[in-house]
Amino acid sequence: MKIRSFRLRIALLFAMLAGGALAGFGSISWWLIHEAKVSRLDAKLEALLSRPHPPREDILQSYLPSFEQLLPQELGTGKETPIALLVRERDGKTLYQSELWSADFNLNGLWPSQPKFLPSQFHRRDRQRPPNTPGISQPPLDRLFPLEPPLDRPPPHPKLVTQRTKTGTWRIGAIAFHESQIAIAVSLQGIDREMAIIRDVFLISIPIVLLIITTSAWVLSYGALRPIRELVVAIRQVTVKGLDQRVPIAATDTEFVELIQVFNQMLERLERSFKQASRFSGDAAHELKTPIAILQGELERTLQKAEPGSKLQQNLSNLLDEVSRLSGIVRKLLLLSLADAGKMNLHQVEVNLSEILAEMVEDMELLAPHLQVIAEITPRLKVKGDHDLLTQVLQNLFSNAIKYNLPEGWMRINARQQGKTVLVTISNSSPEIPTSDRDRIFDRFYRGDPARTRKVEGTGLGLSLAKEITIAHNGKLTLDSTPPNQTSFTLSLPVRAIRNS
Repeated sequence: MKIRSFRLRIALLFAMLAGGALAGFGSISWWLIHEAKVSRLDAKLEALLSRPHPPREDILQSYLPSFEQLLPQELGTGKETPIALLVRERDGKTLYQSELWSADFNLNGLWPSQPKFLPSQFHRRDRQRPPNTPGISQPPLDRLFPLEPPLDRPPPHPKLVTQRTKTGTWRIGAIAFHESQIAIAVSLQGIDREMAIIRDVFLISIPIVLLIITTSAWVLSYGALRPIRELVVAIRQVTVKGLDQRVPIAATDTEFVELIQVFNQMLERLERSFKQASRFSGDAAHELKTPIAILQGELERTLQKAEPGSKLQQNLSNLLDEVSRLSGIVRKLLLLSLADAGKMNLHQVEVNLSEILAEMVEDMELLAPHLQVIAEITPRLKVKGDHDLLTQVLQNLFSNAIKYNLPEGWMRINARQQGKTVLVTISNSSPEIPTSDRDRIFDRFYRGDPARTRKVEGTGLGLSLAKEITIAHNGKLTLDSTPPNQTSFTLSLPVRAIRNS
């Protein structure tokens, strides 16, 4: 599913990038901390295993228990961490084994074979005495470290491995001397506990940091998209009367300059085109008024001279009707051009809509006697506006209700005041209007489905002109949602407020 919000996509992208970075940072940091703790333990194990040679068998029984007690202090693990010790001779005989030593420990490969040395090859080397521990007796230093291998032989090096057993994870260090072998196993449960705490800290802190980053990205994207919002405001104001709007570029970010420049250039072209089209339609309608008026006058005079009932009189009458229709079209075009230019002159007076509607309802008995008319008109519905233009709007709505009605249909007029708005709803039975026609019903010269409008006279200018007149009065004209086989228009006009022209 594609996210339609660009701002939300930016915030989520920041969240994904930050989440990946934080998860990677947390994982690497956790691993480095764990390795650092294990490396520190390894260093202490190596130092402890490399420092003394195992004592002779005659002092093992007294020394090794004390040595085992010193291991937590030497390794810095604390008394709660299990530590196991194993000491045996080169032939495999066990000299000492801790109670914690597990049979699951695998020591294969940890004790490589070492060459045997003759006694004459050994020498003594002074070593620093281990620190005294209260309560633990220690044998003499020369008995603990009696002999050293020859100087030309490399000293043994401890081997370290990690093993998992039934009792947990252990770090095992082992070293083999010329006479004996030593292995120390340290449980990693203390390190595991510390790493679990660090992991929990990461699991809590990373989502919090991620939420902060996402929120910050959401807030910052609001400011980053400010030029887009300004562009949207300017686009909303792009009407026939708002083509002079321009989006300022001075304070705009560099990334949006080209977009706004293109938009401003588009507005300039639209403004120029609309002015040319409006000027053309206005000039054409104005120029056609005079010849049409002359033609209409000549036809009327010739019609008066024609013999009554003759074919000439009938032809002249038909021509006069077409000229009158053409005159109406020219007058509508002139009003629309004035509306486009914002120059529709309104003769503002107090208009009693209730009286106009009542007169039109009375005329319905003559214009459409076959229709059932239901009128619900609230008395004294008054607005301020142009009496003739508002009358034309209502006449257009009545005319459409008659022309597009069903045989033996009905028509309903409802006029009322709601707050500071007068609402006039004109409904009628009619064939169903397709959705595509509903969206374009107020377009100029649009008459909908030809199959529906073929037998109905009209130019497609009535509703568009009615809407322009309504807008000039700060009102609204809308096509309502209705059940099938029904059409309804609602005219909304403010009671007093009106745009000055």
